[in-house]
Amino acid sequence: MISRYKSLDIFRGMTIAFMILVNTPGSWSHIYTPLEHSPWHGYTPTDLVFPFFLVAVGLSMTFSFAKYDKNNHRAFYLKATRRAILIFLIGLALNAFPFFNKDFSHLRILGVLQRIALAYYFAAIFIHNFNDTKKLLWISVVLLVGYWLLLLGFAKGDPYGLETNLGIKIDLFLLGPNHMWHGKQIAFDPEGFLSTLPAIVSVISGYLFGKIIRKYTGMDLLARILLVGNILIISGYAWGLTFPINKSLWTSSYVLVTSGIAAIVVGILIYLIDIKHWQNWAKPFEAFGMNPLIIYVISIVWVKTYFQIHIGDQNMYAWLYTTVFKPIINPTFGSLIFALFHVFGCWIVAYILYIKKIYIKL
Repeated sequence: MISRYKSLDIFRGMTIAFMILVNTPGSWSHIYTPLEHSPWHGYTPTDLVFPFFLVAVGLSMTFSFAKYDKNNHRAFYLKATRRAILIFLIGLALNAFPFFNKDFSHLRILGVLQRIALAYYFAAIFIHNFNDTKKLLWISVVLLVGYWLLLLGFAKGDPYGLETNLGIKIDLFLLGPNHMWHGKQIAFDPEGFLSTLPAIVSVISGYLFGKIIRKYTGMDLLARILLVGNILIISGYAWGLTFPINKSLWTSSYVLVTSGIAAIVVGILIYLIDIKHWQNWAKPFEAFGMNPLIIYVISIVWVKTYFQIHIGDQNMYAWLYTTVFKPIINPTFGSLIFALFHVFGCWIVAYILYIKKIYIKL
């Protein structure tokens, strides 16, 4: 548990469970709309998962950083640097898995864990050196407004377009097209270097939420965190009128809206679990929340292993879906059950670790 609030572990656990759910549909052609990413501008429930995880990282930092001596910079930087490098390398290894017969000239460099590593590291530096709410708010404003101005100032065409935004130009220059994501049919990385700047604020927002949680209790805490959440959402939607809410670009308006929604979800969980003590419904998520990183890694390795096993003329992933799950009611429902099957499988691993009190931390 990262604090006296069990709800924070539940929040992390729910985030990981939903991340596995949306990452492993039986067929990407058969997905219920809420479980799809927004094509470009706008957001769906699925687009909340990743920023929620970054907020959860920030929440954890509120409690884990409390044990560090503010004057012992060496110990802090060694710990933060080691952790960031390990998370980045694990993400890179997941991109490379399986390692045999791999064309490393087309290996994607960035990704989900790489973004977590970079956002965590720079947020940690800001928090360690400027551990004051007002200073961190000003740093957040500079990052969010600065990112917006960079996109506007160096635009040649639509500053928020897929092929014309500044971020894609920087990534192409630094990485080259062969080392970028091609999920939108061109070399474009939604976890690119430039859009990591506003992602840092997603982590800082979680840290600041944690400071509220540490300072206040009961209904006073609930009122404050819900108020902050609503202010962020309203501000994000207002900014979104000129700077569209967009996950792929991780726009500043997207940061405000998703951080605000995360604050409200955390507030609701605190009310249900820690104030009203309605906990039984949430217990399955607690196991996920105690080992989020390792469970995420296992979920990726598990699915990637399917593609190395062939049954007839299909890989095991396709065979399982078409043979076992697709016939259930209809293809889309079967695709959902396929994903839930993998959430349950990962939960079994998480639960075994949980009952054995094995907590894997970097």
